[in-house]
Amino acid sequence: MHEVLNVRKRIVFCLLFAVAVPRVSHAVESSPVRLTMADAVKAAVERNLDVRVERYNPAQQEAEYQKSRAIYDPNLQLLADYADSTSIRSFTLSPPERMADRSTQLNAGLSQLFFTGGTAILGFNNTYIRGDASGTTGFSSYWQSSLGVTISQPLLKNLGREATELAIDTARLGKNTSLEQFNARLNTVVAQVRTEYYTLYSLREERQVKKISLELARKILIETQARVKAGVMPAMEILNAEFGVATREKELIDAERAVSDQIDLLRRLLQLEQAGELEIVEAPSRAAYQLSEQEQIQSAIARRPEVRELKRTLELLELQTRVSGNRTLPDLTLSASAAATGLATTYSRDMDRLGSGDYPNWSVGLALAFPLGNRAAENEYRKNRLKVDQAVLKLRNQEELVANEVRSAVRAVGAYYKQIEVTDRGRAFAEERFKAFARKAEVGLATNKEVLDVENELATAKNNQIKAQTAYANAVTQLWKSTGELLEQQQIRMVEQDAEALYRQVR
Repeated sequence: MHEVLNVRKRIVFCLLFAVAVPRVSHAVESSPVRLTMADAVKAAVERNLDVRVERYNPAQQEAEYQKSRAIYDPNLQLLADYADSTSIRSFTLSPPERMADRSTQLNAGLSQLFFTGGTAILGFNNTYIRGDASGTTGFSSYWQSSLGVTISQPLLKNLGREATELAIDTARLGKNTSLEQFNARLNTVVAQVRTEYYTLYSLREERQVKKISLELARKILIETQARVKAGVMPAMEILNAEFGVATREKELIDAERAVSDQIDLLRRLLQLEQAGELEIVEAPSRAAYQLSEQEQIQSAIARRPEVRELKRTLELLELQTRVSGNRTLPDLTLSASAAATGLATTYSRDMDRLGSGDYPNWSVGLALAFPLGNRAAENEYRKNRLKVDQAVLKLRNQEELVANEVRSAVRAVGAYYKQIEVTDRGRAFAEERFKAFARKAEVGLATNKEVLDVENELATAKNNQIKAQTAYANAVTQLWKSTGELLEQQQIRMVEQDAEALYRQVR
């Protein structure tokens, strides 16, 4: 009888040990890699392949923007031309008189576009002509040069900066849109990193709970075998204990696999080397998060990349509508030119006359063109107006979706915070129930199956507590993502110069 009491006391000690010690250190094959949340987010921002791929799009748009500004680059034109022609001077002469002309042109010009839509061309033209008429004693050769400027300025259609710089503004807004898309991708990746980080924490904790359960089941099996051998317990209890061990071994195998899969997933997200198990340093926070639903919605509408991207699109469509409205006007163009000319048999004399300004040429005129009906321009304008109205509705719809998403996220944070308190109480109740059954087992009033079932309920309560903490942390992450403040919370600053820096690296 004394031996039986000692056996029961050892069983009770094992059961109470499982309650009192929530975690047991486990050996690993290699040194674990300690990973804080800040380290994980930093690694994702710098190394994640999705982020790195998306980072090239703003850089490409920067190249497109710089290319569009080339319309203001001066255009230098050089011309060298030689012509040789032979013609008949008169049909009345017999034989007909033969006329030979040879000309050489050496010209240079510089053109410049202005923001008003006008262009100016500065030209310096040199022409050398050598003529020879057969049958006569005449022979002529001379230089003819001019230096002048020509200006062309639209007065109605295509007048002004917006019409002139439409391609530039389109590229600029396209770059800003690309930055918002990169921002959205970064938000998604950072949110995923936080979620997967805490998921790994949860899986590791659940694995630890299953290890403790297995250790307890094995100890119960050993004690049961001893009690059956002593004749104080039926042999059937051994089967119950062995079934408990087998069930927990399977659960531990599944937990080990889940942890390994999660580590691989996190390694890929962060592009970490395949060495050592990842050790999660930070547990999910249990601190209450103070919320104001209306403030969160306003913050989301002001910060969310999806909303800002639609605003950029609307801005571009409004610009295109104004320009297409301008292009429904008649094409009235003012042209003016002024030049100094020279003419002499020698180039030096030609330059003297050119420089004297005694032989000026100038002109001024208006040209009007207007297609009858003008249906192409008018329908382009109407199409753009329709696009603007459509974009306004899209923006309004997106803002309502964001508001609903924020409301849902706020409710989730509140609900999961309450679940933490509920699961805390559930674990406390499960521990008290387990202790009660441990005491009943001590006096032989509880079977192994009952004890293992109650312990399994305790393990479930522990896992529920872990999952509630993780779910609360993930709910906070989703709230930050839905309000657009996730990068700010993680102290990540994205600036336009980042894309420009990547653009400048390429040669």
